Amino acid sequence: MVVGILVLDLRLAGCRSLKDKRQVLRSLLDKTRREFKVAIAEVGDQDLWGNALLCASCPSNAVDHVESVLFNVEKLFENHPDIEVASSIRDLWRP
Repeated sequence: MVVGILVLDLRLAGCRSLKDKRQVLRSLLDKTRREFKVAIAEVGDQDLWGNALLCASCPSNAVDHVESVLFNVEKLFENHPDIEVASSIRDLWRP
């Protein structure tokens, strides 16, 4: 068993309020959960309208599958026009 973890530090250029931020993030988080079957949540910077810190996790029995899923999750956020991925960290955990 392996668990992949992806941490994304985001800059949200188009957001001018927490309401704007939550609207953009809610849509992307729902899409990510639906398409990639990962657990994902905002874990930091909740009260800053221009930033977001997200964490996604994906358990599997195949390392290749985990790496592929997390790569595609990161690409989803990188390809969004109103979001800049300031940094990302991917890690694998093997219990």
